[in-house]
Amino acid sequence: MPSPATHPAIKIRPELAICEHCDSVHQRLPLERGEAADCHVCGATLYRRPLLDLDAMLALTIAALIVFVVANAAPLVTMESGGNTTRGWLLSLVATTWTSGVGVVSAILIGTVFLFPLAQIVLYFYVLLACRLTLPAPWFVDAMHWLRRLRPWSMVQVFLIGTLVSIIKMSHLASVKPEPGLWAFGVLTILLTALGTFELRELWALHEEAQRA
Repeated sequence: MPSPATHPAIKIRPELAICEHCDSVHQRLPLERGEAADCHVCGATLYRRPLLDLDAMLALTIAALIVFVVANAAPLVTMESGGNTTRGWLLSLVATTWTSGVGVVSAILIGTVFLFPLAQIVLYFYVLLACRLTLPAPWFVDAMHWLRRLRPWSMVQVFLIGTLVSIIKMSHLASVKPEPGLWAFGVLTILLTALGTFELRELWALHEEAQRA
């Protein structure tokens, strides 16, 4: 069954903006960078023009992918206690959690810190590239829907905060040293936050403009 965005009987009207709260229809007006348009009925934000342009978002996505690889390939922390040195990677933490008998926690960790962020980065790259280039993008609608669903489930920042709290608590028991992987997760958190500021509705409009070009 075709999706609403691709159904032949439905015409997309990018010049209009519909309020998600009161369903009132507004004429879409051009905005300056950083500006937002509010609904004159209920006051909710209709749409905003992000500070970053499409090329900057695409560059951030590529940087996020590189940093993601570093964060998962490099060790997170090094712990020294009693003459023994132990290094911890994300996947080793997942394996340890799994063998400890808490498979649910292990599955949540691998999903929210590895699979969902990776899928989000790949989807961002696909839709941004489709908007940047006038190339066919047959899965654009599905990619946008999945991107909207995955946004709340990417919890790299929660993992980073939890790891920092654990390092502080263990510091009086052993010598704990942050490694490049932990710093990479910090940078990844900033990049994903920047990507999250881009309105998905703007990507729909940009894609429509690219298809008409």
